[in-house]
Amino acid sequence: MSKGIMFYDVGEQIEQFLLIKNATKGIASNGKPFLTLIFQDKSGEIEAKLWDVSDGDEKSFSPETIVKVTGEILNYRGRNQLRIRQIRPASPTDPVKLADFLETAPLSTDEMMGKITQYIFEMKNPNIQRITRHLIKKHQNAFLEYPAATKNHHEFVSGLAFHVVSMLDLAKAIAGLYPSLDKDLLYSGVILHDLGKVIELSGPISTMYTIEGNLLGHITIMVNEIGKAADELSINGEEVLILQHLVLSHHGKAEWGSPKPPLIKEAEILHYIDNLDAKMNMLDRALDRVKPGEFTERVFALDNRSFYKPTFHN
Repeated sequence: MSKGIMFYDVGEQIEQFLLIKNATKGIASNGKPFLTLIFQDKSGEIEAKLWDVSDGDEKSFSPETIVKVTGEILNYRGRNQLRIRQIRPASPTDPVKLADFLETAPLSTDEMMGKITQYIFEMKNPNIQRITRHLIKKHQNAFLEYPAATKNHHEFVSGLAFHVVSMLDLAKAIAGLYPSLDKDLLYSGVILHDLGKVIELSGPISTMYTIEGNLLGHITIMVNEIGKAADELSINGEEVLILQHLVLSHHGKAEWGSPKPPLIKEAEILHYIDNLDAKMNMLDRALDRVKPGEFTERVFALDNRSFYKPTFHN
């Protein structure tokens, strides 16, 4: 298979199959319609414009379509873009399948579920353990498939579960350094904090926000889910309220989408762990795409900064 789309340099020619992740219609200054296409493969994604499109083109080049593209890489406002020379939908005889283009978590779903199950098993508080186990079991299939976001961090198949597993390992290390932290609360907060994304988002491919996602958001969805789980399990202890607060406050501040700031020690730590893991994932992905001695593209979620990759790194 050809090299990943992220590893082409400006001026290089390209002829390969790609998956359309997103397609947005626009009207050019000459009044003619065009499509902004986001192509993806396992290495990442790239934007392209398809000019003077017909109604048939809109149908042919919709999200989740595999296409054969010929073109070249150019630089537009500091970012690589693909200039399309030719494009056609893949035919049934072409030797490609959807899985060839989807980036997936570096751990298998069995490995990740095994680790999460072990963390739940270690919980000593029965109310926290039962609510956590109930909700993971209820949403397990989607939880193991979904990305953690549509963009910015862990936006790949099984990204949500991988984000949670990474955060659990961080939580364990931090709780080892600060024994006053309640590990049950911290572990449960990590497992549940983003679980509402299985309802907020549409799925692992060409991910978009659902109606519930747009109108409620994953935080509100999960607070409701914890309440429903408690009712179904006949649990009415203070743990229910605290778990809801952990979910409500994990974004940290109102301007970052948190209805409440963290007001419990474990909620404050959960926010830091979430932030740290998301930012490390963004940095690693951006730096993997450049050579030593180069700067990354601007990372929007990190104050639009470009990061330098030192030449002495391994």
